[in-house]
Amino acid sequence: MRKERESTVPSQRTPRRPRPAAGPAVRPVRQPAPGPGLKPRVRYWVDRTVVRGVTALVGWLALACLGLVAPVSALLVWTDSKAPDTLQGKAATVWRTVGQTLRLGGEVGPPLRMVLSVFLALVSLLYVSFLVGIVTTALTDRLAELERGQTTVVERGHTLVLGWSEQTPTVVAELLAAHAQRGRGAVVVLADRDKAEMERGLRDALPPRTRVRLLCRRGRPTDPGALARVTPAAAGAVVVLPPDAPGADAEVTRALLALRAVVGEGGQVRVVAAVRDGAHLATARLAAGPGAVVLDVDDLAARLLVQCVLEPGLALVLEDLLDFAGAELHVLRPPGLPGRRYGELAAACPDSCAVGIVRADGTPHLNPSPRTVLAPGDGLVVLAEDHRATVLPAAPAPVPAPRPVRPRAAPAPRRALVLGWNRRGDRLLEGLARGGVAAVRDDGTGLPAAPEEYDHVVVLAGPDGEGHPDPDGPALVALLHLRARARESGRTVPAVAELTDARNRGLAPAGPRTELLPTGRLAALLIAQVAQDVHLAAAFDALFAATGDGVRLRPATDFVPPGTEASFGTLVTAAAHQGGAAIGYRPRGSTRPRLNPPKSEARCWRTGDVLIVVGPAPGSPREPTRGLAGNENDVR
Repeated sequence: MRKERESTVPSQRTPRRPRPAAGPAVRPVRQPAPGPGLKPRVRYWVDRTVVRGVTALVGWLALACLGLVAPVSALLVWTDSKAPDTLQGKAATVWRTVGQTLRLGGEVGPPLRMVLSVFLALVSLLYVSFLVGIVTTALTDRLAELERGQTTVVERGHTLVLGWSEQTPTVVAELLAAHAQRGRGAVVVLADRDKAEMERGLRDALPPRTRVRLLCRRGRPTDPGALARVTPAAAGAVVVLPPDAPGADAEVTRALLALRAVVGEGGQVRVVAAVRDGAHLATARLAAGPGAVVLDVDDLAARLLVQCVLEPGLALVLEDLLDFAGAELHVLRPPGLPGRRYGELAAACPDSCAVGIVRADGTPHLNPSPRTVLAPGDGLVVLAEDHRATVLPAAPAPVPAPRPVRPRAAPAPRRALVLGWNRRGDRLLEGLARGGVAAVRDDGTGLPAAPEEYDHVVVLAGPDGEGHPDPDGPALVALLHLRARARESGRTVPAVAELTDARNRGLAPAGPRTELLPTGRLAALLIAQVAQDVHLAAAFDALFAATGDGVRLRPATDFVPPGTEASFGTLVTAAAHQGGAAIGYRPRGSTRPRLNPPKSEARCWRTGDVLIVVGPAPGSPREPTRGLAGNENDVR
């Protein structure tokens, strides 16, 4: 009964597979994995040998040399018809050949003699190897030090540039051009930047076929140790530039303090520095010490913009006036100046244009009265090709000036629209107001202003500094909107646009009546000018004032009738009779000015020709102006 019950319950076991029929057992054959090739094996062996150290390397090198030199030496001996006939003689010849090849002496004879010969050869080889290693290491370290730019500069009278920014290539190029005019000199750049990278950025600035040298050294300008390597005490001038980084003005202040620590309080070094924000000007001047010049870049940019609004078409004239290509301002002090009148001296400059005088205390007087007498220590400010301009001992006979065709009336009050805003905006509005221009700011918060309702448009760059990597971007966008508005309204308004980077000038969508003012480049040019002569700082202070004597554009027909054939010297005399100093002209239909042309150059003066004059603005009173360096200068 139990068996029957068990048989009725289904089995829970998995049925077994049927066994195969009996026969020989077949096992799968495992194929061996392919081994690495010969090249990986050799590379692995070399790696293991290198890990073992110098001893293993020397041993394997010796075996390899013997394995190559011995068979080849034996082949040379056995194939030589003059070789010994005996086996012992051939073996000795092979040994000599191997010894001479490996510098092991090659002595033959008793074993002790051969061992001593090999020992001396090894000592000699070890000495030469150590000597070569020491010399190679010293040269390598020296070359690495030169590549890092940490060697000492031994120069005298060089111009030292501290810091790196977008203005550095322009400043260095102008300083090199100034040294090239003198025929010799050196410009040294110290910045916390790779030396090779600095040299690549400045290579194109080096004038060809001159004795001027460009030296780049790496180091922090705020580090007295790095400053001592570029010998600032022996420099003819030191230029401190603000870097393109947050806290640039603080770095300038620290660099000035480090410079005073290295040079000493009694050091007679001409120092020119620049700050980006006028709020840090007083601190930088305290750190620079007496006698140093600290320029306010913001104030300079605002002044130049005001000048271009008051005198449309002046942007290229200012750039040509500030660079070292062609004519630039110089202060001449030849013998015989004291006691002579300014009018006589202005007529005694055959190859330059006199624009004013500088008193012995540094006070400038642009376009003074012809009866002004120069005192001892005074200098004559001229526009000339270089500092070797001629001042004749006696003035030539005066040339009667032609009577002007019509007097120039004072301009009516103008209205200007300011697009964009930055920290220079307040100074711009102040300067325009002093020049008689009513400015309206469009900050973009309300309805867009109509440019055609104004006499002039000023486009400011955007805010710069930390968090604003592209300050020229808003200015480029504003210029696009101006062009679109001009097409819609059919009226093109004169405009001047500020660009902090001169490389964006080719990208700017400027219209036919739009001037692009690269304030960053112009500031760099001014810094280079002042570095050559600190007395020019006060002269430029007066020249870039909104009122008083500045650079003016006057129609040439205000001085000669249209169609008159006359020399440029004739117009210089005519401008002097009207209270101005002519420094150049711009032909009709051209945008490029000609500064300080030959006074004997004659041409037919037509309507549309512009005479460039240093003189007062029509209807503007002469008054003290705030200088670029932050001090008060009386320009008259």
